[in-house]
Amino acid sequence: MQRQLAQSLPEWVPAEVQRYLDHTEGGISIRQLARNLKCHPSTVLRQVRRVENRRDDPLVDGAIAALAAVHFEGKTAPSHQNFADTVMLKTAALEVLARLCQSGAVLAVADGMEKAVVVKEGDAAMTRLPVDQALAGNLALLGWISCTRPGRLRRYHITSAGRTVYSRLMAERENQARAKLEGGFSEAQRGFLAAPGDKAKERRARYGQAETPLDMLARLQDKTGEPFLDRTLVEAGKRLREDFELAQIGDHLEQSRAYFSASENCNRALPKQSPASVAAKKRAADALAALGSGLNDIALRCCCHLEGLEAAERQLGWSARSGKIVLRIALSQLKAFYEDLDERLGVARSNQLIG
Repeated sequence: MQRQLAQSLPEWVPAEVQRYLDHTEGGISIRQLARNLKCHPSTVLRQVRRVENRRDDPLVDGAIAALAAVHFEGKTAPSHQNFADTVMLKTAALEVLARLCQSGAVLAVADGMEKAVVVKEGDAAMTRLPVDQALAGNLALLGWISCTRPGRLRRYHITSAGRTVYSRLMAERENQARAKLEGGFSEAQRGFLAAPGDKAKERRARYGQAETPLDMLARLQDKTGEPFLDRTLVEAGKRLREDFELAQIGDHLEQSRAYFSASENCNRALPKQSPASVAAKKRAADALAALGSGLNDIALRCCCHLEGLEAAERQLGWSARSGKIVLRIALSQLKAFYEDLDERLGVARSNQLIG
């Protein structure tokens, strides 16, 4: 007599495991499963045998046994073991996968212990992350981690599938955070006008969505784990670009006004640039002059013209991967120039207009 399912399995359970449980716990024959799937019975048989062989791993065996107990025998699992949906499981697995992506990190499981632990081989100073064996079993069942050293103390490493899932989860989280930060359209309907009691939020001026060379270098890390470019260096490069853009805008407006207003029959004087544009041009020129030859070339190309480092190295005839070192030196001197300029003028800058 075939047993009926108490409730449906969670959607995150692999299809092979679902068929295995339907056969072993639900009592459905191989041929019936094959008819439902419209495939040959040997295909289902191979899948069932493959899952059965995976039960040699205690984590996988425990995860399958827990699914069978809850969804076929009607038992109630503890709250920390009941991952009812995919979102709940991915949220719990994100921190574990992030730790396992580090070099030398392993998930250790000992016989008789209630919890597993993520440690880093050869690094006693790393903070250990305890993990419920139910969560570790689900990760092993999904193929995101695999046992590389069996025994009483088993060690699990993240697989290529686990790294792919971690990258996708981080991308989804960053997209959600960016959508909230930028105030994009959401599923809920919202009015365009602010509510009576809402306070107006100041927004930065944004001249382009493309990532600049400084933004890419700011994500890199040196040998000590510190950012390759300090935040103050990035701000110095963006300030040079701001002065450069303001000077370019002033020149463009002056040429446009002169073209339409100046003629032989018109006695009006040629228009003059605004004081802000003149001051920006002087600051940019003084900054590039303070850098000197070589440094001002890479600063002008990468900070002002937003030219990539590889293209700048080819144009300047430099060796590969030398541009980022020279650019960091140029940004350090540029930071010192602007700090000295602000000290002389008594001006404190709190934000940037560009970037």
